[in-house]
Amino acid sequence: MLGEVRNVTVSQSGGKWFASIQTQREVDVPLPTATSAIGVDVGIARFATLSDGSHIAPLNSFKKHEKRLARYQRRMARKKKFSRNWKKAKARVQKLHTDIANARKDFLHKASATISKNHALVCIEDLQVLNMSKSARGTIEAPGKNVRAKAALNKAILDQGWGEFRRQLEYKMAWSGGMLLAVPAHNTSRTCPCCAHVAKENRKTQARFACVSCGYKNHADIVGAINILERGQRLLACADSSPEVRASWQEPAEATTW
Repeated sequence: MLGEVRNVTVSQSGGKWFASIQTQREVDVPLPTATSAIGVDVGIARFATLSDGSHIAPLNSFKKHEKRLARYQRRMARKKKFSRNWKKAKARVQKLHTDIANARKDFLHKASATISKNHALVCIEDLQVLNMSKSARGTIEAPGKNVRAKAALNKAILDQGWGEFRRQLEYKMAWSGGMLLAVPAHNTSRTCPCCAHVAKENRKTQARFACVSCGYKNHADIVGAINILERGQRLLACADSSPEVRASWQEPAEATTW
């Protein structure tokens, strides 16, 4: 183990115990081996679309096991609470939740590691995931609209793990000597990267972009990623210090789980 031990955290998850050991040591400021810059647009149909035209398909860890999880939960609900059979059913539910979380975490680690290793500058949208996934149910006095559709969208957003993906990108870019920029998300998928014309009509469908001004056509997610990269480069070139742009330069702490 490298460095001086600062703290040890013991935790339990899915019936297993874990010890997380955090150490502190001096390291040289890393220099990025990659030289390219990339824009990343996250979504539901495509987990991440890159400005070079490539994309990462979503894992949908929860969606894959949703029916089985609901079946286990119904079985558990029919058992007498705190009985031996109830505890067994509860253990099955907890194990499935743990498997879903572990699969999502593994997927996010692989995706963020690949991006951070291959690029010196990564630009993403400054999404407020908590606000985006708030319930639309409303109140008795002011009931919400399209509640069922919004609930399905919220579930899909949380299943993607956008917040965790950004957190992992942030410290992995710092480890590799790169930089992560979060740029304003407004109209990234409605702005033409060719003529800069902004219009709701530019995005014909969820996936199709066709500029009504110059006729430029592309996949809407690729257009979003291109605009995200352009905004990041423009803000970086102008040395914009506004709170909308957050760069990760801090040296990360080293943590090991046993």
